[in-house]
Amino acid sequence: MAFAIRNLSVLAYANGFTLWHYKAGPDNQSSVARAGYFNEAGDMLSSGDMLMVSGPDAGRMLCVVSGGARICTAPLG
Repeated sequence: MAFAIRNLSVLAYANGFTLWHYKAGPDNQSSVARAGYFNEAGDMLSSGDMLMVSGPDAGRMLCVVSGGARICTAPLG
């Protein structure tokens, strides 16, 4: 499946940092972590933001490492 903007929500915001939650639906963690998965939200996500992702196979924390037109993420830890 593909990214669904309706499944992305803000949990906290302060000093230019946003903590997000994304419910991945049927998408597994390897799909969600691939570069470009969050491109549709490129105007909302910024470098340094963190994403809590819950999916059918696991939960994961990701950090946005680039923003703008192409969104890339990296796992924490």
